[in-house]
Amino acid sequence: MTIFVYPGSFDPVTKGHMDIIDRASRICDKLIVAVLVNDQKSPVFSMEERMNLLRMAIGDKKQIEVQSFNGLLIHFMESVRSSTIVKGLRAVSDFENEMQMAMMNKQINPDVETLFMMTSAQYSFLSSSVVRELAKHGGPIEDFVPEEIVSVVKEKYQKMTESMAFESHENNGYVSGEGLR
Repeated sequence: MTIFVYPGSFDPVTKGHMDIIDRASRICDKLIVAVLVNDQKSPVFSMEERMNLLRMAIGDKKQIEVQSFNGLLIHFMESVRSSTIVKGLRAVSDFENEMQMAMMNKQINPDVETLFMMTSAQYSFLSSSVVRELAKHGGPIEDFVPEEIVSVVKEKYQKMTESMAFESHENNGYVSGEGLR
């Protein structure tokens, strides 16, 4: 049984991610979409939310599984008995960093291969950060995230905006260190 692992933060999952997920799942018996805890990033969506968004977008495709992991990808690969990492590339600029990671993983475990897949041209500009920026400012995200999660992503950002507006209102007239105006 061939098991591939597609790691990422998926904050949130985009149509570009789904493009890679759909195509990779056709060339293996099982695809594990591995949501990572990245200490270098502050995700907008919690781990549970990101996993739920992925599950909603994936639907009932039995050969695709969503899991989370913390630590080294290579250790996760060993725990799920996989020797193939799937990485999506949008542009040449993605390749340098991804190649460094692939070489490091190969050095740690020579049996692990990295499969690079170019995203479809229509998604070559798309990233989760682009979606977050659009959603943050009430922009249209429908063309960029799976239909199944559009309302959830919009709702999350609406709640964040309302919360920030409430906090701003609560602190109105107060400037740190200066007391009330």
